[in-house]
Amino acid sequence: MDGKIRFAPSPTGYLHEGHLLSALYVWAAARKWNLQIHLRIEDHDQSRARPEYIKSIYEDLKWFGFRFDSDSIQSKHPKRFEKALQKLHSQGLVYPCYCSRKQLEAENPKSSTGEVIYQGKCRQQANPEAMSDQPHCLRISIPNKVVHWHDKFLGDFDENPQQQCGDFPIRDRDGQWTYQFAVCVDDIDEGITHVVRGEDIRNSTARQIALMRLLGRDVPPIYLHHPLVVDAAGKKLSKRERAHSLRQDRDAGVSAEKLLGRVCHRASLVAQDTSLSLEEAISVVADKL
Repeated sequence: MDGKIRFAPSPTGYLHEGHLLSALYVWAAARKWNLQIHLRIEDHDQSRARPEYIKSIYEDLKWFGFRFDSDSIQSKHPKRFEKALQKLHSQGLVYPCYCSRKQLEAENPKSSTGEVIYQGKCRQQANPEAMSDQPHCLRISIPNKVVHWHDKFLGDFDENPQQQCGDFPIRDRDGQWTYQFAVCVDDIDEGITHVVRGEDIRNSTARQIALMRLLGRDVPPIYLHHPLVVDAAGKKLSKRERAHSLRQDRDAGVSAEKLLGRVCHRASLVAQDTSLSLEEAISVVADKL
């Protein structure tokens, strides 16, 4: 094998058509580029993760016929995150932030996508640990420099995380690891060489590359961000918005082949809404890579 790719759903709801499309892209990329496939359950958000959702991810993938070479659950590896945090601490790159959500919204500008661009208020305090008994998150002091990276679908990007979001949290006010931190640590420890995911995550790439470099990985993964499946209003499917799940269709008697054909049609990968085997669906996507 020439590397490793991961499929990394979060167990905060049941899988929907957006996950199915992403899985097809991951498995197609693995076939085309001769990669091992790693299933990662990203349950860093313990406030929303549920055991039944973890179980359903494995069941749904098996029902469609997806097979993977290895798997992991984020919460089962706490030491890797603590070790990474200590590495950043030893470089003087981590500091507590006591700003509330209301303060963040009021005191900082926003990007064109509506994301708060943190201006480093707590980093500039003379004694940032003085209020350590109060609720706070931990932020990473990210370099103010441009990150150049290439997307195999979208082309070249030159982005500065300081201008996109500023210093971002790596542990939230509830003591949970953030997505940005957890995914970087896992990608390093699990030897992920290729990242294929939806284009809604594209804006996270430069900051993740910058963070991985601080953690000691100089050569980032190869990235590909694919188009999304959207709802009737043109919005991406979301578990928070209770998107219709694959399990609901499955329980209603819809076949796996029908669902695979439908998602390929909705993603404009095939001209007609028709049934496709998993082999056929993966081949359709692989031809687009």
